[in-house]
Amino acid sequence: MVERPDGLHALAEDGVQEFGPFETFEQARDAIDGPVDESEEEAATDIEALHEVEENIGIATWLDPETGEPAEGMCPPHLDAE
Repeated sequence: MVERPDGLHALAEDGVQEFGPFETFEQARDAIDGPVDESEEEAATDIEALHEVEENIGIATWLDPETGEPAEGMCPPHLDAE
């Protein structure tokens, strides 16, 4: 985004082309990325809240790449054979 005397201008990914002027940041962002779906924002907030709750109650966030199971539970340890 670039702020000019007439308002905000959105820059294309190549950084050459400008779109605008826009009155708000959201309008400029929507011109480039399209409108943000409210449900996507809510989903991101819900996921963040879930991760916070899992961390607070002690659920491991690491998943075993071989089994896809959480680090705790019925999954036997995978130790290197020596």
